[in-house]
Amino acid sequence: MGCSISGLNALYDAATGGGDVWINERRFRVLRQIGEGGFAFVYLVKELQPPSDAALGRRASHVSEDGTYAMKKVLIQSKEQLDLVKEEIRVSSLFNHPNLLPLLDHAVIAVKNQQGDWSHEAYLLFPVYLDGTLFDNANAMLPRKEYYPTADVLQIFRQLCEGLKHMHCYNPPYAHNDVKPGNVLITRRRGQAPVATLMDFGSARPARKEIRSRSEALQLQEWAAEHCSAPYRAPELWDCPSHADIDERTDIWSLGCTLYAIMYNVSPFEYALGESGGSLQLAIVNGQLKWPAGPNPPYPEELRQFVIWMLQPQPAMRPHIDDILLHVDKLITKYLS
Repeated sequence: MGCSISGLNALYDAATGGGDVWINERRFRVLRQIGEGGFAFVYLVKELQPPSDAALGRRASHVSEDGTYAMKKVLIQSKEQLDLVKEEIRVSSLFNHPNLLPLLDHAVIAVKNQQGDWSHEAYLLFPVYLDGTLFDNANAMLPRKEYYPTADVLQIFRQLCEGLKHMHCYNPPYAHNDVKPGNVLITRRRGQAPVATLMDFGSARPARKEIRSRSEALQLQEWAAEHCSAPYRAPELWDCPSHADIDERTDIWSLGCTLYAIMYNVSPFEYALGESGGSLQLAIVNGQLKWPAGPNPPYPEELRQFVIWMLQPQPAMRPHIDDILLHVDKLITKYLS
């Protein structure tokens, strides 16, 4: 699915006024805003005349039963932003996995403002998940001192690993580069573990990079500072050597941080921000973990050791995604049987 720029009438201003929006040949009614961040806004929309399965192609399996979807509207102010949105659309279209959020449709349109200047807006259509993200759930659970049971922790984490494996096994391998609770959508199910879906491929890039100079190292650090959330960013992206081989194990560090956050509702290194003279970067680069009280009875020691295995400051000491899936399956067999 390519990124085409068209002059179609998207009624772009309708997204703030409860009107209709067109994405290619599909018409949607804007119901309400459900999120925002940076230059992007997310709306709950309802399709007015659902297309046929033939028109949808492989996306037919993602047709909403009640016609509702999530629509991301991105305000594009520069050519650089336009290129980033095109890249997000291209990368999102590479993957097809039940634990990765699918891009169902998109349109990028040219918009003329009152001064006669042209800019662009992008409309990206996704399935809707109204139970929020792991981050949203953690913010609700933390003040109530609620924690996921061990079985749910393992099953949520396993689904996240399955989605990430699909990216890491692509040819060439892709790194997500921003794995964190805020990018994991949750669907609650009565009597079962929640379903986890990894989203937001705006930072995803081919995982393997050869760094052979100080300028290349600094360039990578600058890119990571802009695209990788600080509390979940791997040590080699904070302080990259002048000679290094970067690979998908940057995601494994973030995965370890995310498992910790699934367990304790907080990220593992942000404690440093609350300490006098504390440094988030130093805590991460040195792998200085601290363990909160957590549930009673506490999580098994094997789960803590699992986190530590992923949070090795030296990338070569971290496991690959296949190793992690083997280990999580052993833990699931032990604690769910």
